[in-house]
Amino acid sequence: MYEVRVEADFSAAHFLQDYHGKCERLHGHNYKVYAHVRGSMLDESGMLLDFSELKHALRNVCALLDHYNLNDFDVFKQNPSAERIATFIADKLLEMLPFLVNKNDGSTFLYAVDVFETDTSRARYIVE
Repeated sequence: MYEVRVEADFSAAHFLQDYHGKCERLHGHNYKVYAHVRGSMLDESGMLLDFSELKHALRNVCALLDHYNLNDFDVFKQNPSAERIATFIADKLLEMLPFLVNKNDGSTFLYAVDVFETDTSRARYIVE
């Protein structure tokens, strides 16, 4: 099995409505996002997939969130946690690159999306 990873970033504000602590107040993060793709077959060039295609898609998805208050997005249900952001990004990547849907045949597929709120705090969504 091979795995490749690309990264992108965005800056956004949010607050967690159903959380009791400092994160219930409006604040911001410089998010870092990793997209992991796995597969067991390489193409004729010896690559799992073209890094630039995945990187371009991930940057486009992150641009949808960049410099917004994430609570304004209905999809996050007023609680844009790192977990929900990771799920959103994975879903958007699969819309943009539908060939990354896991067909359970060893082909290339989106495996996981990591969202870092800080250098030491990450949420991972594993695509099933």
